[in-house]
Amino acid sequence: MSENSIPVEVYVLDKSYKVACLPDERDDLLNSAHYLNERMREMRSGGRVVGAERIAVITALNITHEFLKLQSGSAADPERIESIRGLSDRIETTLNKHSETSV
Repeated sequence: MSENSIPVEVYVLDKSYKVACLPDERDDLLNSAHYLNERMREMRSGGRVVGAERIAVITALNITHEFLKLQSGSAADPERIESIRGLSDRIETTLNKHSETSV
């Protein structure tokens, strides 16, 4: 965790995760977690994908596909894309740590 980062608790599919982020990125992180949570709930309610891990992977693939389509449109702001990548990396690291401790 960076000296300036703060722990932020986010909820995805009724599970709590603590993610370190800079204070000025807190709102973006919360919005990202909310968006991810909603997308994963939609995937789960569709009934075709079972299991939290599979739901997470399929949802991540869908969001990544959308992201890459937007990025290839050249209309995407490079600074915003880099910020999203940074948040995504931190979320992935936190999820990996959480899954290691859950085993």
